[in-house]
Amino acid sequence: MLFNSIDFAIFLPIVFILYWLVSNRNLKIQNTLIVVASYFFYGWWDWRFLSLIFFSTIVDFTVGLGLSKEENRRKRRLLLWTSILINLGFLSFFKYYNFFLDNFIAAFSLFGTEIKANSLNIVLPVGISFYTFQTMSYTIDVYKRKFEPTKDFIAFTAFVSFFPQLVAGPIERATHLLPQFYFKRTFDYLKATDGMRQILWGLFKKIVIADNCAVYANLVYDNSTDYPGSALVLGALFFSFQLYADFSGYSDIAIGVARLFGINLNQNFAFPFFSRNMAEFWNRWHISLTTWFRDYLFFPIIRSKKRIGSWVKITTVFIQFSLIGLWHGAKWTFVVWGMLNAIFLIPKMLRHSKKIVSVVVAQGERLPKKGELLSMLKTFSLVTFAGIFFRANNLEQAFNYIVGILTPSLFIIPSHIFGRHGLTTLIFVILFMLIEWQGREQQYAIAKIGINWGRPLRFTFYYFIIFAIFIYGGKEQQFVYFQF
Repeated sequence: MLFNSIDFAIFLPIVFILYWLVSNRNLKIQNTLIVVASYFFYGWWDWRFLSLIFFSTIVDFTVGLGLSKEENRRKRRLLLWTSILINLGFLSFFKYYNFFLDNFIAAFSLFGTEIKANSLNIVLPVGISFYTFQTMSYTIDVYKRKFEPTKDFIAFTAFVSFFPQLVAGPIERATHLLPQFYFKRTFDYLKATDGMRQILWGLFKKIVIADNCAVYANLVYDNSTDYPGSALVLGALFFSFQLYADFSGYSDIAIGVARLFGINLNQNFAFPFFSRNMAEFWNRWHISLTTWFRDYLFFPIIRSKKRIGSWVKITTVFIQFSLIGLWHGAKWTFVVWGMLNAIFLIPKMLRHSKKIVSVVVAQGERLPKKGELLSMLKTFSLVTFAGIFFRANNLEQAFNYIVGILTPSLFIIPSHIFGRHGLTTLIFVILFMLIEWQGREQQYAIAKIGINWGRPLRFTFYYFIIFAIFIYGGKEQQFVYFQF
């Protein structure tokens, strides 16, 4: 069920009314309704995979209880690896079986050995990469005694399957989300209206920005040999805005919907296109995933080393970002995309810089300084360049796309792919980035914009966004990250 569908527009009010008018008196009923609604939401796509998420829930709930009773270190480790292997086993089979099989066959063929094996027609369960990492983090934290395992199966099931963030995140930690299901929620009007604002902004990002940018990104990438270098650059730029608006738009809707039910989810995007270097970008982009790999892969590897030098950090970062790339999909293009981002981080590591830019650019100022603007443009250029591999169908297309840019045709004005719709899309992108810039110090762009305006002006702003969604919204499209 898509957030930008009529089905969800009917589903959400029904669940909201039942949640606050029928089940608000009892915690167990509240959590049960969340579970039922979440399973209905997920089963709407394909009911067969409900058994998969239910089995993962039972495994990690049982392992958590086992860890709470077991003190023997070897047995605790066995329980932990049982959870990890089962979860990664499901993920590997559904997402990577054919990828590893094809590469295994190709590797042996290089040495003149032909291996015959048939690929399987496997349907990838939506959201498996997200809820698998979420449940694994619970088991790992319980194993490390950072979190007390729960004995409330309904609350744990609600944590694993909570429908707003089930299929595309944010990837929540048990330490943050699970305790919220221990206490009865009460309706908060201000929290609900704030959630509605964030949902509105997320829908604008997805329907007006992402879906319209996708028209031109797809047009250029699907016919890249037919266009001059200048058009290829525009295609790459449109894809950057499409990917950001699509995924951050989903996160905004998920966080806003959760807030309607009295649940707080973590921020997943912190205006990454205003980053001044790649390290800052990865502290602001898909935060729930990058912090997951940081806490459960990067830090454990670093701590296991007796001597921590630059090469240890560089090697670990390459491993981390290669796996982040592979997490996105079973294609070498994603692996190369991840490795490129690791390469972009090397200069900072070689300078032994420990400073992490956490302060918002030009905080308290209307405009950035010249140096800040140049740094943001350089960072955005690197992100867009790497994005060519993320979007390309294969490595050959990615390299040909780059070669196509580096030709004299780069200086040709690509007016033939722009009509009135293309110009309108470009205007909306510029307006979108201006609003993002104005609200960059908030949790989401329009969190505070218009709050102090008069009621007529404030609602004119909101109605403009709604008008743009209904009038300029493109054809209903699935969110990009549903494929991951």
